[in-house]
Amino acid sequence: MTLKVGLIVGREWSFPPAFIEEVNNRDEGVVAEYVKLGGTRMDEPVDYAVIIDRISHEVPYYRTFLKYAVMQGVHVVNNPFMWTADDKFFEAALATSLGIASPKTLVLPNKEYVPGIVPSESLRNLIYPLDWQGIVDYLGLPCVLKDAHGGGWKDVFICKTMDDLLRHYNESGLRTMIVQEFIEWDHYVRCICLGQEEVLPIKYDPHERKYQVDHQHLTSEMGQRIMEDSLKLVRALGYDMNSVEWAIRDGVPYAIDFMNPAPDMDVYSLTQHYFEWAVSHMADMAIRLAKSPSTQSERLNWSDVFTFNRDSGTGNGAAGTSASQKSRPSQAAAAPGSNATASSRAQPGR
Repeated sequence: MTLKVGLIVGREWSFPPAFIEEVNNRDEGVVAEYVKLGGTRMDEPVDYAVIIDRISHEVPYYRTFLKYAVMQGVHVVNNPFMWTADDKFFEAALATSLGIASPKTLVLPNKEYVPGIVPSESLRNLIYPLDWQGIVDYLGLPCVLKDAHGGGWKDVFICKTMDDLLRHYNESGLRTMIVQEFIEWDHYVRCICLGQEEVLPIKYDPHERKYQVDHQHLTSEMGQRIMEDSLKLVRALGYDMNSVEWAIRDGVPYAIDFMNPAPDMDVYSLTQHYFEWAVSHMADMAIRLAKSPSTQSERLNWSDVFTFNRDSGTGNGAAGTSASQKSRPSQAAAAPGSNATASSRAQPGR
């Protein structure tokens, strides 16, 4: 029987056809295609073993369908239940709870609200005005203000003064914003993480928003630490496809952003070198998941996220691994020729 992998995408143009072609050329009893949707019945079968989701964060109907698909036994990459619940404040607190360095972070009340919210009646639990001086004393200046549910470096502001912070907050509208300690980094790394097993640490310039092909940018010790901590984070979140950003300051890697469940995989962003790696390894993962069905719908025990084993990086339910995953070694893949360790079992974080 031929197994099917479905792909749900938006405007991206380079990764989708390359991924579909890669899977279909493997001749492993698995085929890939674009999912076609036109309204979903409550008793409708979903004819896919795996669905790769690249756009449901912008198309609510897709997210609703994907939650239904999980209920039907489809392995959705990424789990729509966790993705729906995730935000940048939660991720920062999660990193800290796992013993991973993360910038001090504070979530703010919204500046504006939808019609029907009457501040004097609807917001009686909120303290007003906010203690802005206390916030700045906690975080320091400069600090970073950004959308708690955003991505792609949108609505991210470096605030050098209290006036900067207040101005950008007052312009944030309906968005829920977090404000974060600014890490003056010496080196910046973005990791592509796949299948809760593989990590590809790439030198990244957040100012230019470009990857740089440099296979010797990390020492073996730093590469090992970043890969192990990246695996701890994606396993805690249960994400099979993610990117994790690290700002290294004084020899310490800080987890800056790892809520990227639809990471940028465009050829012009990744460069041809890393694009080919992403396409090939995404195909490997999709085929493996199709042939080894997991019990994704049974791993939605939220308490497991909060009781995640901080020492071993493993747990149960949504935070850990399925029975089939427990038997597999954890692989952390570095760029070819990198002096970072190419594969390792997850070890205690630092």
